[in-house]
Amino acid sequence: MRKLGWPLRGLVCLAILAMVANDAFAQSARRSRRDDPPSTGTEGFQVPRRLIDNPTAGTLRRGTFDTELRAFPDGGMLGILQIGLANAWTVGIGYGGTDIIASNAPDWNPRLQFTTKFQIIGETITLPGVAIGYEDVGFGRWIDSLDRYQVKSKGFYAVASKAYRGAGFTSAVHAGVNFSREVDDKDEDINFFFGTDVRFDNNLGLVAEYDMALNDDRKPYAQGAGYGYLNAGARWVMLDRIQMEFNLKDITSNRRHTSSIGRELRLIYVESF
Repeated sequence: MRKLGWPLRGLVCLAILAMVANDAFAQSARRSRRDDPPSTGTEGFQVPRRLIDNPTAGTLRRGTFDTELRAFPDGGMLGILQIGLANAWTVGIGYGGTDIIASNAPDWNPRLQFTTKFQIIGETITLPGVAIGYEDVGFGRWIDSLDRYQVKSKGFYAVASKAYRGAGFTSAVHAGVNFSREVDDKDEDINFFFGTDVRFDNNLGLVAEYDMALNDDRKPYAQGAGYGYLNAGARWVMLDRIQMEFNLKDITSNRRHTSSIGRELRLIYVESF
């Protein structure tokens, strides 16, 4: 069984962050009874910071935070808290593991996960927004022998996003490049990812993304079969600031040792201080 040092430290850090977020929420709730409610809820939906696994060029506004909770196969859960330190700078921390919703002992990730993103070019009518960032947020089970997640974290990345407004909907396209630091499998290739999302005015949305996984196709240690990861999902904004998603993961059956498409639930709450 893995030592409890990191899981306990991770849980303590997440508990502290949760208390800070809860205090911020309480202050915001008291303020919203006196003033007009902040617009971060629907704006947070209209400008996603992430498609499913892949980041976009979107960032949180200064003084805004979001909390994300995922439930994924193998009894897995992942929590992420992100804060907008500036209008173009978002930082975050996450922690999780597998076998949490199960009858056996949880298998916690070995360390906290960090993410930071800076938007270097704001989106205009003609030009996309561009952001650079770093994140060691990986997805799926942690593989001790290879010191990596089943789906590698992005590591260093750059991504561009461009939105288009239509009659009753807003759509956006996203494209990025990344270099993961999870290279104990001897696959250090640069990788590319793409995606799109559509957001309807009735607070429903669709999302799709493709990760080429060029850095995870070199045998014998590769977790991918060379097809890349295709994911898709549906979104619903509830109560203005709460977003729920149901995602289908690895539609191309790229991940080795699996026989079906993965299913994931994702819940996001957006608020301001």
